[in-house]
Amino acid sequence: MQGDIGRRTQLLDAALAAVIGTAVVLAALAAAAPGVVDLLLVAAGSLALAAHRRAPRTVLAVTTLCMSAYVVHAHPGTWAAFPVLAAVHAAARSGYRAQAVAAGGLFLTGYVLVLLATAPDTRDTVERSVLLLGWFLCAGVTGLIDKNWQAYLRQTEQRALDAERTRDETALRRAGEERLRIARELHDSLTHSISIVKLQAGVAVHLARKRGDEVEPALLAIQEAGGEAMRELRATLEVLRTDVAEPGPGLDRIGELAERARAAGIALAVTADGDTRPLPADVDRAAYRIVQEALTNVARHADRAGTTVRLSYTISSLVVSVDDQGPCLPGDTVVPGTGLTGMRERVTALGGTLVVAPRAHGGFSVRAELPLTAAGPAGRAVTG
Repeated sequence: MQGDIGRRTQLLDAALAAVIGTAVVLAALAAAAPGVVDLLLVAAGSLALAAHRRAPRTVLAVTTLCMSAYVVHAHPGTWAAFPVLAAVHAAARSGYRAQAVAAGGLFLTGYVLVLLATAPDTRDTVERSVLLLGWFLCAGVTGLIDKNWQAYLRQTEQRALDAERTRDETALRRAGEERLRIARELHDSLTHSISIVKLQAGVAVHLARKRGDEVEPALLAIQEAGGEAMRELRATLEVLRTDVAEPGPGLDRIGELAERARAAGIALAVTADGDTRPLPADVDRAAYRIVQEALTNVARHADRAGTTVRLSYTISSLVVSVDDQGPCLPGDTVVPGTGLTGMRERVTALGGTLVVAPRAHGGFSVRAELPLTAAGPAGRAVTG
C-alpha cells in the first residue's frame, strides 16, 4: 500500500514538473523564438522539479541556476520565475528556509539586473521587480505553512494511535487486575472450603478403616472429588494469575519515539548517563510514558522547541529529564492537565519523585526520579 502511494506521488510530481515546463515553453514561444539553448535550460530547470521531495536542495540549485542562465540569455518575462517559485516552495516546505531565501534572492537579483540593462522604462522594471518579490514571498510562506500543516497532521495521527494504544493497555491492565481479584477471592473462599471437605472426608475414611468398618462408596467418592476439585481449582488460579502484567513499550523503543518527535518538527537530542542496563518492567514502561508525554507537551505548548532528553542511571534509581527551550518563563504558573496528572500518578505509584517547572533561563523542565527497587505508594510529586 505504501509503495503504491509512493509511486502515485512520484507520478504526480513528474506530471507537475511537466506542466510547469510546458507552460514556460509555451510562454517563451509566444514571446519570441527561443533557441535550442533556451529550450534546454527551461526543460532542465522545470523537469528537475520532479525530484523535489527526494532532493529539495539539489532541485533548488539546479532550477535556480538554469532559469537564471535562461533569464540572462533570453531576457524573458516574469513567467520565467515559475519553476524557481515551485523549487523555493518545496525547499521551504522541507525546512531549508535559508537556502530558499538565498535562491530566491539570487534569481530576483539577476532578473532585476537584466531588466536594468535591457529595459529603458524604469517604472516597468520596478513593477516587475515588486511583482516577483511578492511571488517569492508567497512561495516561501506557503511552503512554511505546508510544512507546519504536514507536521500537525503527523502529530494528530500519532496522538490518535497513542490514545488507541493507551486505551487498549488500560483495558488489558484492568482485565488483569480483575483476574487477580477473582483469583484471590477463589483462593480465600473456595480453596478453604474444599480443603475442609477433603480433610473431613479423609478423616472419616481413616477412622472407618481403623475400626475395621466398610468404607461407604459415597465417602470415598467425596474424598476423590475433593482432591480433584483442589487440583482443578489450583489450575484455574494459575491460569488467572498468568500474563496479567501491564503491557506497553519501554525504553528499548525510545529511538522510535525520538524519530516520531523529530518528524513532527522537534529538534531533539537523547542522551544516556551511567550504567545502562535492563530495568524493572514497570519502571521501564513509566519512563517511556513520561518521555512520550513530555514530548507531546513540547509539540503542543512549546512550539516544537529544541528539546533534550537525558536518562541517568544510578545504582538505586533512574532519573528521566526532559528540558525544552520553549516560551515558558521563570515564574509562569503551571496548570497540570491530564498529561501531567497521569505522569504524576505513574511516578507516585512507583514511589518516585516528579518535578515539573519552568527553567531558570526559559523553557520548561520535567524531571522524574524512579526507584529501581519495589516501593509502596509513598512517592511524592512536586509541581512548580
